[in-house]
Amino acid sequence: MTSASSPPDARPAAGPLILGLCFAAALCEGFDVQAAGVTGAGVAHAFGVQPSGLGGFFTAGNVGLLFGAALGGRLSDRVGRRIVLIVSLAVFGVFSLAAAQAQSLTMLTAFRVLTGLGLGGAMPNAIAIAADFGGLSPRSGHVAVSYFGMPLGGAAASALAAVLPMNQWREVFVMGGATPLIAAAAILLLMPETVGRAAAVRPGGAPASIAHALFGEGRAYRTLALWAGIFLMALALHLMLNWLPLLLQAQGLSKGQAALAQVGFNLAGAAGALAVGVAMDGGARRPAVIAAVVGLPAVLLLMAVLHGPGMIGLAAGLGAAVLAVQVILYAVAGGLYPPSVRGTGLGASVAFSRVGSIAGPAFAAVLLASGGSAGQVLAGLLPITLAGGACVLALSWRANPLERLG
Repeated sequence: MTSASSPPDARPAAGPLILGLCFAAALCEGFDVQAAGVTGAGVAHAFGVQPSGLGGFFTAGNVGLLFGAALGGRLSDRVGRRIVLIVSLAVFGVFSLAAAQAQSLTMLTAFRVLTGLGLGGAMPNAIAIAADFGGLSPRSGHVAVSYFGMPLGGAAASALAAVLPMNQWREVFVMGGATPLIAAAAILLLMPETVGRAAAVRPGGAPASIAHALFGEGRAYRTLALWAGIFLMALALHLMLNWLPLLLQAQGLSKGQAALAQVGFNLAGAAGALAVGVAMDGGARRPAVIAAVVGLPAVLLLMAVLHGPGMIGLAAGLGAAVLAVQVILYAVAGGLYPPSVRGTGLGASVAFSRVGSIAGPAFAAVLLASGGSAGQVLAGLLPITLAGGACVLALSWRANPLERLG
């Protein structure tokens, strides 16, 4: 019988390398999440469609991610995290390169679905490997390291798009395809085979059912609260990732200032994600949770009523708060599920985040189409972040059962 976590004697020596490879996988996801947004204008021009006709293109990746996350997480508990992570990154890379060669919007949209399917399988496995590395008591800092690559990848995609002419949008997908293939090769060659191996089976030789993995052993309430929190906070995050520059321009910033604010949002988000993970491991769990949960709606309220250059700093604060909350939720998920079913639990959680990532941009579009202002869109997120914050507090105020055992 094997364990989903790494052997204790292998952890200290291989630790930085393994966490670095998980970080690289998250970097790839962050790049791809922003890729559709930063290439939209070039895609519309290349295929002769209005921006309003890009809805399918924008949502295609997230649809694939939703199904890929659920499938990849489940498979990781059956055949092993390392192999599923490698295959997922390879699928992600191949179809991203194919998207760069698409000759029609329909073909491009189809390739984006398949890209998302591969990418969806990568993220829960990267987080699960990082969580496994804490042994019985998963470390929030390890989860933070694996996650904070996502906003850095988003910043890299935005920076690349800023220096490329609009008609070279295909280069973004080339870069987005080459990077995960390199990461997959690095994991194949460098990550020890004992890392993320197949999970333990239940007595009698049968693996845990999906229902038992998610709701068994007293996990039902916490699983449902986790899904609600992840959905609501992902809705807020992806609304910001897609609409923040336009909302800030409506609040008085120039196009250049809005672009700077978007970069600040991503970079401060990366810093906030790492800081909250370290703080939670360093005995400051409750202050870190309170700072993130209270700070997020407070910054949103200020952004809804203020105008001018000061919004750049507020955008950075917003990024730090919303990404910190994401890390708290994924750290909770890593500690909620034991290693034998952790992939299934994290895969389901990432799938719910993908539903939120689809709902967020649509929520903003509906409010704006009905005549709402940028301030009203930002204010509309307040009840969502307050409800999500309540879930975060309920889940993270006390240590998870596995953490108490560690």
